[in-house]
Amino acid sequence: LFMSTLLFLTGLSTPAAALNFNCMLILLPVCRNLLSFLRGSIQFCSRTAARQLDRNLTFHKLVAYMIAFHTAVHIIAHLFNFEFFWDAQLTNDTSSLPYVLSQIGNNDNASFLNPIRNNHTSPTLITFTTIAGLTGVAITLALILIITSSMEVIRRSYFEVFWYTHHLFVIFFMGLVFHGYGRIVRGQTVSSLRTNQPERCFNHSDTWGEDGSDCAVPEFAGNPPGTWKWVLAPMILYVCERLVRFYRSHQKVVITKVVMHPSKTLELQMKRKGFRMEVGQYVFIQCPSVSRLEWHPFTLTSAPEEDYFSAHIRIVGDWTEALYQACGGDRTEPQEAWKLPKVAIDGPFGTASEDVFRYEVVMLVGAGIGVTPFASILKSVWYKHIQKNQEVYTKKIYFYWLCPETQAFEWFADLLQSLEGQMNDKGMSDFLSYNIYLTRWKETEAAHFRVHHEAENDPITGLKQKTLYGKPNWDNEFTNISTKHPGTKVGVFLCGPPQLGKALEKQCLSHSEADTQFIFNKENF
Repeated sequence: LFMSTLLFLTGLSTPAAALNFNCMLILLPVCRNLLSFLRGSIQFCSRTAARQLDRNLTFHKLVAYMIAFHTAVHIIAHLFNFEFFWDAQLTNDTSSLPYVLSQIGNNDNASFLNPIRNNHTSPTLITFTTIAGLTGVAITLALILIITSSMEVIRRSYFEVFWYTHHLFVIFFMGLVFHGYGRIVRGQTVSSLRTNQPERCFNHSDTWGEDGSDCAVPEFAGNPPGTWKWVLAPMILYVCERLVRFYRSHQKVVITKVVMHPSKTLELQMKRKGFRMEVGQYVFIQCPSVSRLEWHPFTLTSAPEEDYFSAHIRIVGDWTEALYQACGGDRTEPQEAWKLPKVAIDGPFGTASEDVFRYEVVMLVGAGIGVTPFASILKSVWYKHIQKNQEVYTKKIYFYWLCPETQAFEWFADLLQSLEGQMNDKGMSDFLSYNIYLTRWKETEAAHFRVHHEAENDPITGLKQKTLYGKPNWDNEFTNISTKHPGTKVGVFLCGPPQLGKALEKQCLSHSEADTQFIFNKENF
């Protein structure tokens, strides 16, 4: 009895409480407007706290793992308890306390403890004929589908599967709220504890309720549902978040220009009344003619000083391919403006790159299409200097771009060429140091590079700075920067794969000395 009671309390109550707490947290990291507001509010007080908000998706995943773990413990505990309840009902031993407790409440409308009321009922029948059982099955199935479809391989290759399946969270939360209304977790009532005290009466079950006995027959009642108290506030916040997104997504957006860059990269230049942005921010884009439900995040590549906002979209999946065709990317003749598809914009939302101008020395590291937030930063830096903006605190930028193929350089190299020429004209050639790395190449390409290596401009990018081959030696790079800028806080900003992020974060920790400190910031959306 004590073992079963302990199992019941630790296996059901403790994981259930942990589930309530984690389910309260799971929606908060995806309330982007709330996070953007909080980030803008607290970054003036604590830059470190603001950076923690940039790890919202990492926190979201960790909370999801804890929900999955406690759900598994909760289910296993239920299976053990139902087996115990079933055995207690079948014992047919009047001297057995579990059997005696199971017989309480056999009369109509009488309170009971054992949810299995007779030996003709199976745990399976209880599972699929009670509120707790049905909602529990729905919650579990929804959680399994949500977590499995969130795996990296599925999210990268079949984003639509991830996107649609993730919206099963609606069923998950509905089932969660109603799961406790079956009141299958039961306990002795407060009034009954005064007439049948368990620590004194559990050894006298044969005399319960008899004349002369001070132990009455215990009464039980289901514990009232309490999950709604935990999740109500986050659900209201999330509904408000969705209403804000709905309103913003219905504001008119005009596509002013479509540019087809090499390597199937689509640039959309757009305008929306009242749109304001900061460097490195991102938006969600929806194209109703492609899909009315799908929203995809893209970093803004325009500068706040420009009269439009733009996004560069690499064509890598079904949705981007459909958008590419809708914008006339597969046609040779120019697309007429009135034939361009309608798009909806949700955002902009803040990222770590917003803090780039708070550092005197900055390292920007981009991998492949991950260079997009730095396009906005480099453009904005140039505008601030030509406008002689005295608020520019940044004095030096080190830019690193890693690409696996030569085609990926094509669209961004134009911007770098323009900046290179303009900064040379203004005598600012030392302001921006950029290093471009080609991490993979073919033998035929290598022969071409060797032939043109002595040319004034690089044969791949057309820049005066020659392309480097292989991967950077980050230890050397950090050591050189630390030597050149003693006593300086260096902001390290990355938009790239997690493996590169781990390597850079490790370098930041190992090279942060008393006089030089490297602060790591990673794009995470």
